[in-house]
Amino acid sequence: MLSEQSVPVVRATLPVVGAAIGEITELFYRRLFEENPELLRDLFNRGNQANGEQKQALAGSIAAFARMLVERPGERPDAMLARIAHKHASLGVTSGQYKTVHRHLFAAIVEVLGDAVTPEVAAAWDDVYWLMANALIATEARLYGEAGVAEGEVWRRMEITDRHDEAIDVISLTLRPADGGPAGSFDPGQYVSVRTTLPDGARQIRQYSLSAAPDRSEWRITVKRVTSADAPDGEVSSWLHAHARPGDDLTVSAPFGDLVLPDGSGPLLLASAGIGTTPMLSMLDHLARTGAPRPVIVVHADRSPAHHAHRDELHRLVHALPQAELHVWYEQQSNETSGASAGLADISTLPLPEGLTAYLCGPLPFMRAVRGDLLHRGIGAASVHYEVFGPDLWLGQQ
Repeated sequence: MLSEQSVPVVRATLPVVGAAIGEITELFYRRLFEENPELLRDLFNRGNQANGEQKQALAGSIAAFARMLVERPGERPDAMLARIAHKHASLGVTSGQYKTVHRHLFAAIVEVLGDAVTPEVAAAWDDVYWLMANALIATEARLYGEAGVAEGEVWRRMEITDRHDEAIDVISLTLRPADGGPAGSFDPGQYVSVRTTLPDGARQIRQYSLSAAPDRSEWRITVKRVTSADAPDGEVSSWLHAHARPGDDLTVSAPFGDLVLPDGSGPLLLASAGIGTTPMLSMLDHLARTGAPRPVIVVHADRSPAHHAHRDELHRLVHALPQAELHVWYEQQSNETSGASAGLADISTLPLPEGLTAYLCGPLPFMRAVRGDLLHRGIGAASVHYEVFGPDLWLGQQ
């Protein structure tokens, strides 16, 4: 909670800071990487820096956190903080790095806002920053403890034991620990980070969902090749498609992620589009392996059957569950689309049982549309959960 002295100052300056937050984050990252080039090379996603998405996500999260502190002081944005903390933990972020961020962020604020940053304004926004930072540090410490690792020490070598083509530009890789030990468990829906050394020497990191049920001996990730002519969006996925083969080693993090299958017997909606099917496959595989009788509505949208990763597996898993139903949409029809609908996913006419909990993963327009339909039909916002691959540009917008 903000101090009594900070509340009126933050409330009064929030419009000014909010209007300039994009310029502030642009300058912040430039200063940060000029002084610490290894962070851009070995920690931050260069693709998300090049396309501006990381800057947008940082700006959105700071603005959303500050607004909640002054408008709803009795609440804390735990969902937003948990999402950021899980991503940070999967990258091995440490508590000491928050001091580096603080120094460069406040230098950018002072440079952009100039004389408007009085000592009182600086102190109030310092209060905002450390409330958010300390909440994240505490959550990340808990996540490291639950993973059984020291702060930031999330990495280990894993051997690729199998590789499969799953769809156009999609492969799956099966992994086991290179030291012969157990892979370890995880919660269905979680992801791991993969760190690769690229031809220019950079050690870039990307997150990939664990796309099968928890198995203590092996894990599976599914990788869609991302291509871009203008930015290095897909430099890791392209490297994995070109070079990752059975027998090779990868550097992989412990599992993290807050979009996880809940315990209980209540009905579920698992809605995905494109490569967003991967965490849903893990959930469905777990339900099938454990013989769960709970009702499950599975929704998937894709470009075509040939682009639908793990298509046959999805049908098989849904068929194995006694109270599961599958609804599929393809934008491009073909002879393989029997039973699928044409066009974009539309859940507006699907019967939704009482007590439904929904899980969404896919492009933001897809998730916005599905979430909007669910809210319109009376599903509470707290019952709708989502996963975003990459910077969360949805933070604070719901």
